[in-house]
Amino acid sequence: MRILAVGTCGSDDPTRAAMPLITAQGALDSGHEAQVALLGEATHLLRPGLADGVVAVAFGNVGERLRALIDQGVPIYV
Repeated sequence: MRILAVGTCGSDDPTRAAMPLITAQGALDSGHEAQVALLGEATHLLRPGLADGVVAVAFGNVGERLRALIDQGVPIYV
């Protein structure tokens, strides 16, 4: 099964910004394919260094989560 996790929130709402990344990682961990689509404010998370300054409540650093997905070959669409 292929999962497309869509995010629309950026650094103004760190916890919501992390949700598509957490969803994609959960899909991978369950043996599924994952893709992430970032729309609207979420696209700003790809600016150099911005995601590293975004920390989601209970989910940690958004930049680290984003890099982990990229390192695992997950496509990120903008």
